[in-house]
Amino acid sequence: MAKGHRSQIKRARNANKDTRPSAKLSYARMSAQKAGFVLDAIRGKDVTTALGIVTYNPRYASSVVKKLLESAIANAENNNGLSRENLYVAECFANKAPTMKRIHPRAQGRAYRILKRNSHITIVLDEK
Repeated sequence: MAKGHRSQIKRARNANKDTRPSAKLSYARMSAQKAGFVLDAIRGKDVTTALGIVTYNPRYASSVVKKLLESAIANAENNNGLSRENLYVAECFANKAPTMKRIHPRAQGRAYRILKRNSHITIVLDEK
């Protein structure tokens, strides 16, 4: 266990908090694997190139990632005072979220399970 008063523990935990601009979407209705294909395409790119990639990508996840990327850019400009020209995608990842379980009726009274997978998508930007 950590030693010290509760306020000291909180102060120490908040001191090493990541200050880079970011945006997170929780419970996106797609699997983490499908979102990961789009995120792999924009990782490490500058934001104008990344926006161009997700705009013309035919996958469904690209429309969700585009909205999230625009939100991260707006957070960087408004909250951190960074200029859009110097930003690039430092990190982007999709984690698994709780799966919705549904039942599909089959022959002879059987029921098959349908798994509707969700994901948490995170985009972190940084300055060059």
